[in-house]
Amino acid sequence: MKSDCLIFHVRKAVGLGDTRFHGLRHTCVVLPLTLGVPPQVVRGIVGHSDIEVTMTVYTHASLDDKRHALGKLGDAPG
Repeated sequence: MKSDCLIFHVRKAVGLGDTRFHGLRHTCVVLPLTLGVPPQVVRGIVGHSDIEVTMTVYTHASLDDKRHALGKLGDAPG
């Protein structure tokens, strides 16, 4: 059995449908970061050799994060 075929059957068996491996890996990195797990810990879990990969590829500022940052600017003495 080809590996692509095996992966298809495993995804189907566990109810993942068309979810791809990269999507699962992305979630495995983004979810703990969103929950406040330190990036160095997440880097170690997923095996990135450099923290820059974790921070550059997998971290994204959410709309709420951007609003919070802009709100702080409004509170700054000026």
